[in-house]
Amino acid sequence: MQIICLQEKLKQSLNITERIIGRNLTLPILNNILINVENNKLKISSTNLEIGINYWLTGKVIQGGSITVPARLISDLISNLPNKKIELKVKNNLLELKCDKFKAVLNGLSANDFPIIPKIKEKPIIKINGAILRNSLAQVVEMVSSSESRPEISGVYMKFDKNLIKLAATDSFRLAEKNIEIKNNQSLRGQTVIIPQRTIQEIIRILSDKESEVEIVLSTGQILFNMEDVQVISRLIEGKYPDYQQIIPSDFKTEAITNREELINNVKLASLFSGKINNVKLAVNPQKSILEITAKDIDIGENNSQIETKIIGNAIEVVFNYRYLLDGLNNIFSDKVILGFNTKTNPIVLKPIGDNSYTYLVMPINA
Repeated sequence: MQIICLQEKLKQSLNITERIIGRNLTLPILNNILINVENNKLKISSTNLEIGINYWLTGKVIQGGSITVPARLISDLISNLPNKKIELKVKNNLLELKCDKFKAVLNGLSANDFPIIPKIKEKPIIKINGAILRNSLAQVVEMVSSSESRPEISGVYMKFDKNLIKLAATDSFRLAEKNIEIKNNQSLRGQTVIIPQRTIQEIIRILSDKESEVEIVLSTGQILFNMEDVQVISRLIEGKYPDYQQIIPSDFKTEAITNREELINNVKLASLFSGKINNVKLAVNPQKSILEITAKDIDIGENNSQIETKIIGNAIEVVFNYRYLLDGLNNIFSDKVILGFNTKTNPIVLKPIGDNSYTYLVMPINA
């Protein structure tokens, strides 16, 4: 193999592909990336056996071929080279690299030993704006459970309907749901999948650096995200996702509409005085139109703050884990937020004002 390409393009491809690679002692080949020529382009590939990433970049192809080399080494190497043309040449499992006045030779392994990344041949079921997909996934991904005992909630739930893509994630203490409206698409017939959290995180990272349309392709046990010159192929999580919608209240005994930024700041202040279980108390006072945030710890002290709030309904006091409360508030982007309460043992619902596409539910501590 012999090819000439630009340092900046090669650096970008390596930054994207090498992130999924961890130190693997049982299969050393998984510590490597695959470099080969395909369709007169340079193709960089990586896999951890759960996720596979392919990245194509243009260059002057002199001779075809392939090799695998340590991912961290070549990524660090390319990152520190000048932004000039790089020549890559392969011979006898050695990668020779030249750039300006720099020259290096890397020991590689045969491409024949590299795990096969599946090729999904099915047609895309949908094409969606990358920025919309990235922002929507980011609103739910952190609520995924890390528990190995319930694998069905260790990923992001995705449902495809004619006019809607529904995203959801929960760890049983909080739940986030995001609806993405789309144009009528006859190929969407209520298909549902559960995508590993790591895959979603990689999609978000890749799309943060790219402005492109994303094609989504479903296959048996696998999903493909196609983003122009990048492909991410992932296994899907088996199992049935919980019927979470039955626990989202449709009406409330108390509703409080308040300033989101002010609420975030007051919860952060209260968190400094919270105990070992991160507890803060929200008290709704409809007579005074005040939302009171308090926290108390015998070893630290106590804190109390009040926010002027529009309140409909009854007075109520509920204790929450402040981290879970902030997770929801930080994924709402309207100036004001509505909090829906029923009893002190029922979950509350947070929604942005003027946007029905996002719902965040959090359980109280004493439930």
